Amino acid sequence: MSEDTPLILPPQVQLDSAAPNARFLVLGDGALAGANLWYEPSAGLGPHGRDVIISFDNLATIDEGWPRGPWAYRRLAPIGAAVLGVQSHGKDWFRSTSAPDMLRALTAQGFFDSFANIVMIGASMGGFAALNFAPLVPRARVIALSAQTSMSKHIAPFEARFPFAVRKSNWDAQPFLDAAAAIPYIPAVALLFDPFTPEDRAHAARMAAPNVQAIRLNHATHEAIRVVMKAGAFQGLVQDMLAHGRVSHAFWAQYRARKSVPKWQKSMLFAALEKGHFRGVLRAANQVLAMGAAAGLAEEELVFARRARREALRHLDAKAAE
Repeated sequence: MSEDTPLILPPQVQLDSAAPNARFLVLGDGALAGANLWYEPSAGLGPHGRDVIISFDNLATIDEGWPRGPWAYRRLAPIGAAVLGVQSHGKDWFRSTSAPDMLRALTAQGFFDSFANIVMIGASMGGFAALNFAPLVPRARVIALSAQTSMSKHIAPFEARFPFAVRKSNWDAQPFLDAAAAIPYIPAVALLFDPFTPEDRAHAARMAAPNVQAIRLNHATHEAIRVVMKAGAFQGLVQDMLAHGRVSHAFWAQYRARKSVPKWQKSMLFAALEKGHFRGVLRAANQVLAMGAAAGLAEEELVFARRARREALRHLDAKAAE
């Protein structure tokens, strides 16, 4: 599905009328409050025609306004599985009751029974929701990218990001306060994070378990999802979890293309600068600039590489003058 293809709003239905063979939109707690369910059925063809992917919004998605399709739908649609988007209208980590209540109801009415494989997926806030709500849907596996376990200062005192959004949501009351508590009840989890992002590393450490595949994406930053997508490894990641419940070596083969992704390049260059690898930075920055020119990138997209190159040269000149 192309980025220019318009999404048509599905028919609005009551939750008890939702069926896996027809598009639908369920509005929870009113049209622009709580959570919505936006569902796109599969055509039933291909290796994933009997699978369903449940995706969750993150903070950036909410800024896109409404109406909008399920999170990452345009990238998920080519896989051929049905897609159920759990959508939020608040930057609240799905702390309202509407999302879990609707997922419970779908499970109780047998909505998920006909699907062969079920994967929940989300990034950051969406990863938190995918982990937390997976036990509500039996057999659901999870892909969580840069996910928080909690924004509660009592549970995760190391987490100080997103202060405005956190202040507007309830981090005192149960349930679903700590995603780490859900880990034992999920068949398989692929947890992707940048170990050089201290908060994400600390959250990941709280979720270490035999059923969790910890996938360390060095220099991908908290926005690891963007690096995975730009590298062309997103669809393969999801297909792995649908088919095998585990991320395979094929993902890493696709993820090699991260070396051409500016976000990863910038993070890598400045990490190397901090460590004093000035000659390596100079070589890498020159390579990034050459790659960018060959790819026709705009000058402003390569500012970081020129800055890293200048810093490396400055340090090397200073060392030579000693």
